[in-house]
Amino acid sequence: QVQLQESGPGLVKSSQTLSLTCTVSGGSITADYYWAWIRRSPVKGLEWMGAIAYNGKQFYSPSLESRTSISRDTSKNQFTLQLISVTPEDTAIYYCARAYNGLLGEYDYWGQGTQVTVSS
Repeated sequence: QVQLQESGPGLVKSSQTLSLTCTVSGGSITADYYWAWIRRSPVKGLEWMGAIAYNGKQFYSPSLESRTSISRDTSKNQFTLQLISVTPEDTAIYYCARAYNGLLGEYDYWGQGTQVTVSS
């Protein structure tokens, strides 16, 4: 059974960098899947932020690409999201998920989500 768990600070100040880590168990991030970051906010709803593929290739939402970086640590079976220059509009629940069909937006495993609040 694959499990994903997000970790990181729950509160970030405006203009700072948000960093979240997703720890994966029960499956390797170098297997044939894509590993995504998705967030949900009252204002924007569900928003795909980006993903890192099994081979390390990164993909980003055009609207967030200038502020987003996704990396991985294969020795720890983790992948990480960094979002720079955050504002209160980045307040959301952040999820990591496994995509089983590339970038088609189909996910079979999700983390429980972590609330991130950006203070002004």
